[in-house]
Amino acid sequence: MKKIALPLAVMAFIISLVTFFYSQNASKQVYVDVNKLLDGYKRTKIVRGEFEKKAKVLKSNIDSLVTDWQKELKLYEKERSKFSKKELELKQELLGNKQQQINNYQQAVQKQIQEEDKKATQTVINDINDYVKEYGKKEGYKIIFGASGSGNIMYADESADLTEEVLVGLNSEFEGK
Repeated sequence: MKKIALPLAVMAFIISLVTFFYSQNASKQVYVDVNKLLDGYKRTKIVRGEFEKKAKVLKSNIDSLVTDWQKELKLYEKERSKFSKKELELKQELLGNKQQQINNYQQAVQKQIQEEDKKATQTVINDINDYVKEYGKKEGYKIIFGASGSGNIMYADESADLTEEVLVGLNSEFEGK
């Protein structure tokens, strides 16, 4: 009887250890707050700053074109009594064409700004995703959820929040480049 009790006790101990470590690994579900990562990531601020400079230049170009057009319109209205009917029609057509060109340019610039904003944001998101993927592998996580405030994670215990830890690593990796 004693010969069987010792192997059974050892086997029960091994099974309980395996079960303990398996349950520890299986419950390692963690998350990061994607919005906090985007806001706290230093590269985000740099990319946004560069984007805003470009957008400001493009918008100021539009503003100067509109201002020039408005000056021409005021001049036309001021001097229209001096023009013949044919000259009035021609000037109105020119002003209308110029306004249409400005509108088309403005739409093209808006589209360009949206595309560049999307591209810049995607670059930052790719950085974050790559870092989180490597971080998860290095730390042995099976899954890291991304909470964005849009309902994909409605509640999680704060002990499962890796946001600050990941943000510190992400920023130090960026600064090291």
